[in-house]
Amino acid sequence: MNSFSLFLLIATVVSGICWFYDFKKHRPARLQKHAELKAKTPAVSKKELKEALEPVGVVGQTGSLFFIILAVFLLRSFVVEPFRIPSGSMMPTLYAGDFIAVTKWNYAFREPVTNTPLLATGTPKRGDIIVFKYPEDPSQDYIKRVVGEPGDLVIYNNKHLYILPRGAKETSTTEAKQRKIGIVKHTGLSFEESIDVLSEDLLGYEHEIMINPNAREMLSYHYRQEGKDLDVWEVPENAYFAMGDNRDNSRDSRFWGFVPFENVVGKAVGIWLSFDFDRPEDSMLPDWFPSGIRFNRLGGIK
Repeated sequence: MNSFSLFLLIATVVSGICWFYDFKKHRPARLQKHAELKAKTPAVSKKELKEALEPVGVVGQTGSLFFIILAVFLLRSFVVEPFRIPSGSMMPTLYAGDFIAVTKWNYAFREPVTNTPLLATGTPKRGDIIVFKYPEDPSQDYIKRVVGEPGDLVIYNNKHLYILPRGAKETSTTEAKQRKIGIVKHTGLSFEESIDVLSEDLLGYEHEIMINPNAREMLSYHYRQEGKDLDVWEVPENAYFAMGDNRDNSRDSRFWGFVPFENVVGKAVGIWLSFDFDRPEDSMLPDWFPSGIRFNRLGGIK
């Protein structure tokens, strides 16, 4: 259940009841007072006339917020919802501190509190970055990239991704080709390591990933599908195989399985704000306080 959506729904209902009560009970008297002021006092100011129409009291003030709350509720529930990236699992595509816009209509219109699909409008495609309810704990929102669609056979071997699309011959398994385009230096407390930045061709969809050549694969923690070898997965109907672009720093479908369609929240389409939290170790700023805004990161997501 989406707690914030539930809060917005309750706020919408309460403010709507207050608006309706005020509209029926108190607004006629305010209109009459406004008309009398305008007729009997020619010199009355616009400010006084405006104040005569304004709701008063707790009920009136709450009701005056109804249309604002309703607009926010509808926009967030059915059009676009903001999310904050909490970790580096999607680097180099998304960074911790990025605030993204997620469209809600690409795949389905959903009941906003329970996320239950009401009207399907499409399906996630290979390469899409999706926000979804984490299957092992639906109270958490995860963001990953779709690499396997229903019916696909996904293989991850020695940090290379292979995909056999639905309906293709078993001998036509295609490797998601990787091309090294750069290196990122990561400095720890007592070490420095190089992480490769690669361009990966996801069967026609090119995007960037990060791979640490020195990081060992956590094979013993990988999800093993019944009837399949280790690191081989056949995507079920109405489900998707999702992975983080930061392949050695992402807890994704390799570890817990598939993303059911009913868990999908929406598609990530853009970065509208990005906070930078990098600072010297002796900085006096608290950890949660940003040190700057990364304007160069604003825009669409590939």
